[in-house]
Amino acid sequence: MKLKAALLGCTLLVATAAAQGQLYFDAEDPFATEPAQTPLNRDFRLTCEAIAKTISPASQVFFPGTPEFNADISHWANSSTQVATCSVRPGKADDLGLILRELASSLTPFAIRCSGHTSNPHFSSTRGVQISMIHFNEIIIHEKEGTVEIGAGLTWTSVFSYLVPRGLNVVGGRLNGVGVGGFTLGGGYSWKTNQYGLTVDTLAAIELVLPNGKVVKVTEKDKDLWFALKGGLNNYGIATKFTLKTHKQTDVWGAVLAFEEDLIKPAYTAFADFLSKGHDHKGAQLGQVTYSNGTVGFGIVLFYDAPKPPPGLYDDLLNLPNSSKTIIEGSFVDFVLSLPPPVPARGYFDGVPMLRYSAPVLKAAIDDLQSWGDRISQYDKDALLVFGLDAFEDDIFTHGGPSAFPPDRSHTVLPSSLFFVWTDKSLDGYMYDNMRALSAELIQVGIKDGQDLKHAARYTNYALFGTPLEQMYGKNVPRLREIRKRYDPHRVMDLTGGFKF
Repeated sequence: MKLKAALLGCTLLVATAAAQGQLYFDAEDPFATEPAQTPLNRDFRLTCEAIAKTISPASQVFFPGTPEFNADISHWANSSTQVATCSVRPGKADDLGLILRELASSLTPFAIRCSGHTSNPHFSSTRGVQISMIHFNEIIIHEKEGTVEIGAGLTWTSVFSYLVPRGLNVVGGRLNGVGVGGFTLGGGYSWKTNQYGLTVDTLAAIELVLPNGKVVKVTEKDKDLWFALKGGLNNYGIATKFTLKTHKQTDVWGAVLAFEEDLIKPAYTAFADFLSKGHDHKGAQLGQVTYSNGTVGFGIVLFYDAPKPPPGLYDDLLNLPNSSKTIIEGSFVDFVLSLPPPVPARGYFDGVPMLRYSAPVLKAAIDDLQSWGDRISQYDKDALLVFGLDAFEDDIFTHGGPSAFPPDRSHTVLPSSLFFVWTDKSLDGYMYDNMRALSAELIQVGIKDGQDLKHAARYTNYALFGTPLEQMYGKNVPRLREIRKRYDPHRVMDLTGGFKF
């Protein structure tokens, strides 16, 4: 079975740099505009024209002023958008190989965009050639093998909308609009993670265009490359499709609870107590501390992978006095669509690893967001600060084998996320500095709680640009660098953005 799915687009403060002659990216400067060793005073349109002559009719090149170009460069957070010289929509993997060879030979910077959901500037945007993965949108179910091939250019919502009516599902993204490609290559935490592990733990194969343009199918037989692709992002080529293990899917149950003012303390206390106990792995929970318009709120999202949760499982939380409560009963797709992410004008994420969410940690996080939010809102009254609490069971890393991420599977690290939204472009650097400082302060909160966070890895898909590789990949960094040298000796993938080995 195949699907040509409609896409929202593969991924969730760029200061303008100008100089005479050659301008190069400085790896120490998180606000630099292009990747390493790329001259910015060249006419990249020549590369666009060369690509147009090279590719087959299955692929297209678009220039500024066309609706296709505008769609290809757009991002969920407009602070992540750059105006490219052209956009390219490869229609098949072989064409993508030809494109990659042309980019390498001309030293042209490029970006790979699936859904445009990254909040890190330049990670999937460029002033050079924007590659849109929109045509990689097939879904092919292999019933006998219990797997499904999924195009890298799809969103998870499109995948769920195809699979769930057929009684199947995969371990995919939690929110509407998140893309398949970047999410999977970063690791992939899901509503299903307590049951099946990360998305990379359910991979059976990856179709990859290597930096030299060759198209290969990577499986566990390709030991080093398989290890590197599971969390190693876009360092080893461009993934065009993923083969994932499937499982049966029934209707699900969910709840969204909100608490304000005097209701917050009993809510976070009860949530911390609930999380301190082991639970049915079909369940999953998220918490959220939010600063907006001068006040802090607390929210809880509950999920259970069946039409009803076991009697009494969530009673202590559902019976709390609340500001609002919504119960969701229906398909898995309905549940995901009921949780639309905020659409920021400008926005950043950062990862804040934790080992547990105790009541003292949650109280300190609420106090911190109040004080930092009050300070930041003096410069942008519409600023939004969110601390996301990604609660998982203690054994989630036992579902898979060695992988680039996580670097240590001996114990669970809760990824947690810090999210800033603002409107004024001139505050980009200010917001970056404040996010870095608040992230460090929240980690100190965990340390004061007795948590050993010295080597706790930040989740790659949350980590703010400029995060050292060692903070995400730990002891795996030397091996990942060696594999990178073997598969990309000419550093072709340095021409695109992201965390680089």
